[in-house]
Amino acid sequence: MLRLFVLPFLVIQILDGNWRTAFVLLWIAGLSDFFDGLFARWLKQHTTLGQYLDPIADKLLMSTLFLVLTHEGIIPRYVTVLVFSRDLGILLISTLLYITNILRDFRPSWLGKTSTAVQILTLLVVMTAQVWPCWPLAMLQRGLLLGVAWLAPLSAAQYAWITLRRVQSGGGGGSNSPAVAAEV
Repeated sequence: MLRLFVLPFLVIQILDGNWRTAFVLLWIAGLSDFFDGLFARWLKQHTTLGQYLDPIADKLLMSTLFLVLTHEGIIPRYVTVLVFSRDLGILLISTLLYITNILRDFRPSWLGKTSTAVQILTLLVVMTAQVWPCWPLAMLQRGLLLGVAWLAPLSAAQYAWITLRRVQSGGGGGSNSPAVAAEV
């Protein structure tokens, strides 16, 4: 819940050009996610609500940052379009298959996990470069943005291929786990 609460203030700080405050808020959001997961594992406290809210909060934070940083001219439009196209495609396909009871278990693929990790790292580097601009961070940022641009469609294609194979093999329905669009 803290990530969801911090998000509007993070956006306001970015739009106002208060990069240091935005950077601190991003770290607060990230640390709350880390400790939430850590404590949930240690205390064996897993709830259905948490299983839904955690990926929603993560995706909302990342998607919002991509949009706002693109609006500010820091992330190229094509990168954000590719990220959103991937996520929207996965969400639509998984929702359709879930609703029709064809497939109910959507595990993230290794390429999907890699894509998400690179997106997170990219956002951290982009935000860091706004606070401490330097040549190495600028080069790293460019490389990571290219990585995101390549990994988003590749992971979407892998996800579509795996899902198609599972549907064709009948490895679908049944599970009531809240894993709809877990990769997104």
